[in-house]
Amino acid sequence: MKLKDIAHSRTGDKGDISNISLIPYDEKDYAMLKEKITPERVKKYFGEICKGEVVRYDIDSICAMNFVLDKTLGGGVTRSLAQDKHGKALCMALMEMEI
Repeated sequence: MKLKDIAHSRTGDKGDISNISLIPYDEKDYAMLKEKITPERVKKYFGEICKGEVVRYDIDSICAMNFVLDKTLGGGVTRSLAQDKHGKALCMALMEMEI
């Protein structure tokens, strides 16, 4: 099963930081996602582009997580020569993760 089968995401980016939320469609899946989608796993998943730390912020009151990926955007959106690895592209990549 892929993450996109049970969750959706929103993203943002500033400077060289990408911000990826993870929100299950059904609240009953939240605990399982917290167990399986760790900062270490997200860091490994984006290992080729994430050169910094990955921090996960749990927002239990709305059953959501927010992953902050430092040094992920090739120096920043306005400095990077890479195409389409910002914001929404990274959230769609995360949704392809097998769980």
